[in-house]
Amino acid sequence: MEKSVPLHVCHVNKTSIIINRTHAFLHSIPLLFLIHYRLSFFFQHPKNTTIPTLPWLLIFVSELLLSLAWLFTQSYRWRPVTRTVFPERLPADDKLPAIDVFICTADPNKEPSVDVMNTVISAMALNYPSKKLHVYVSDDAGSDATLRCTKEAWNFARYWVPFCRKYNLVTACPDVYFSSSEVDSGNFEDSKFKAARTKMETLEKYEVLKQQIRRIVQQHSTTGDALHNTRNYPSIIEVINEHSKKEDEIPLLVYVSREKRPSHHHNFKAGALNVLLRVSAMISNSPYILMLDCDMYCNDPTSARQAMCYYCDPQTPSSVAFVQFPQTFRNICQDDIYDSQVRNLFKIHWHGFDGVGGPTISGSNLYIKRESLLGSFSKQQELMALKRSFGPSNDFIKTLFEDYKPGFIHDGESSRMLLEKANVLASCSYENQTSWGSKVGFLYFCVVEDYFTGFALHRKGWKSVYLYPKKPQFLGTATTNFNDTSIQWMRWASGLTSVAISKFCPLIYGPLKMSWVQFMCYSELAFMPLLNCLSLWSFAFIPQLCLFNDIPLYPKVSDSNFNIFLIIFVSAILKSLYEVVTTGGQIRTWRNDWRIWMMRSVTSNFYGSLDVVFNKLGMKQASFLPTNKVIDDEQFKLYEMGIFDFRTATTFLAPLVTVILVNIAAFVRALVVNVVDNDRDGYWDKMFGQMFLSFYILVSNYTVIEGMIIRRDKGSIPLYVTLLSGVFSVFILLIGSAILC
Repeated sequence: MEKSVPLHVCHVNKTSIIINRTHAFLHSIPLLFLIHYRLSFFFQHPKNTTIPTLPWLLIFVSELLLSLAWLFTQSYRWRPVTRTVFPERLPADDKLPAIDVFICTADPNKEPSVDVMNTVISAMALNYPSKKLHVYVSDDAGSDATLRCTKEAWNFARYWVPFCRKYNLVTACPDVYFSSSEVDSGNFEDSKFKAARTKMETLEKYEVLKQQIRRIVQQHSTTGDALHNTRNYPSIIEVINEHSKKEDEIPLLVYVSREKRPSHHHNFKAGALNVLLRVSAMISNSPYILMLDCDMYCNDPTSARQAMCYYCDPQTPSSVAFVQFPQTFRNICQDDIYDSQVRNLFKIHWHGFDGVGGPTISGSNLYIKRESLLGSFSKQQELMALKRSFGPSNDFIKTLFEDYKPGFIHDGESSRMLLEKANVLASCSYENQTSWGSKVGFLYFCVVEDYFTGFALHRKGWKSVYLYPKKPQFLGTATTNFNDTSIQWMRWASGLTSVAISKFCPLIYGPLKMSWVQFMCYSELAFMPLLNCLSLWSFAFIPQLCLFNDIPLYPKVSDSNFNIFLIIFVSAILKSLYEVVTTGGQIRTWRNDWRIWMMRSVTSNFYGSLDVVFNKLGMKQASFLPTNKVIDDEQFKLYEMGIFDFRTATTFLAPLVTVILVNIAAFVRALVVNVVDNDRDGYWDKMFGQMFLSFYILVSNYTVIEGMIIRRDKGSIPLYVTLLSGVFSVFILLIGSAILC
């Protein structure tokens, strides 16, 4: 029997493996010497040293934490892989499985409706059989404006989807298609003139759509609907094209707004996704689901076929739970000073994660198997046991059986009854006394439901794959100012830290069916905020306080032990620079990544971790703030110019300015002492390590100094923040010196 042709191949990057493992081995040697050097201090006779024990101990602990963080990151570099798919080898359209598309929106004020509807339309225009594609829009604000905009989007899609199919467009998003100066490279049979003319005719319809959406949003903001309580409203489910006479030509579009009441916790995005799981099961029950954030439009209409290369290939194990695509963004400038694209994660870490069992869920841009979230059951299962897990709805229980065949009937009475049953599934009380959020569906334990759900799936033995095609399959809108980026990272840090210090901590919850390397990847993600903020806060202050008081914490330059720290520093710098350059970045990209990592560690990671501590003590409840997707032209201009916009809360600015002021004070004092005393008693030789550390921090974060002293524009650091931070700096220098020295 002839062997079937594979639909995908996996390429193991052997060169990267050799380089990564060699570097890890060589880098670990000086780390061991560093540990020996620090430990030997505690075995010296007290008379032989004048260095206080406390600062030495604290800096040693910080070095251990940073070394542990480095060790965790080596799991991503253990076995990096890349993948190639062959969608042209897929079976005929009638043999392809059905797909449900989940698009989540939560705040029409922070998520522009025009962008949201472009995502909806682009999903409907995917290069996939219309009868097997069903799009669900989750409105977690219960806004009438979003419902009306969805109806307008469907009216435009009635023309747009056939237009895309007829001309085989490679750009499914209308906004991108019409903003391009070039004619789409689809199959236009006639001249370029006819293609351009067709494009202009479609443009008129799109302009009408945008005007209609903006009018609806304007009415929403000026009428009583703007006062709508986003935490207290009934469920609304509406099939937009229910009575269409051309239902076979475009995919089914369904608007879903779950019920919310102040007395019931809504469980953030995970709660909305679980409602979509139940509602979609009643209407279409497709075996595969595409999850999209509301701003992540489909840039390449072939993404569904690419993902199906893993699900339709008989050679692929049935344990593949999801196919993850990277998050890419259309508004990223070359410098990307805030690392809005999270380049290390999607260009380096996830390839290594893929090589050891697959990455975790990344919030959006993934095709996931419904069975992995709900399980697979037969009619022999005990009904009461299923109800205890999935709730009291007999109709929903039927959707769990393997032989269940859904079908939305386009007649008034049947569809009305079906939607009534679906509304019950969207009620806020349906999940009471069930396993939803704990064992079934997307898990509720923390605000990073994607990480936690992916962790649970891998722990059960499911696998995932990471597909990074040359052409971005999805494009979204990234945060392009310091305030929104800091809030976003603080939310992620809070969610990850809540897992790290809970009973679900990867170190104690156990890998179960995961490989030990994949288990280390999950540990790195969970502990990253804590490890980074604790170690960098220590490095930002303790050596400087000791420098301020002439207490050496590092070996003399003339001491052979100094080479230990020099080798570690140079090794880390060169390896990170190598990874940036080999993934398409430049030296300034590396500089920006290094700087924003330090800034996040003492701000977003710190406050996110602190938020979890307060939550554990019962002093604060977990919260979820949708990322602001509205682009401010003035702030975006600064971003494009590579200039930091410091218009953010004082809580984010004060730590940065305080760190800079303390380092300036310590470094300047050391220079003055060295000049005045003419390097008496080998001061330079003795204190060079700490002087260099302060100098490196100041140079790396020159943009903060610039914002404090040089700049006078709206994006500079306010004077009152500098003065307040000055008070904090004096307090730290005085009190810290008294305690440590």
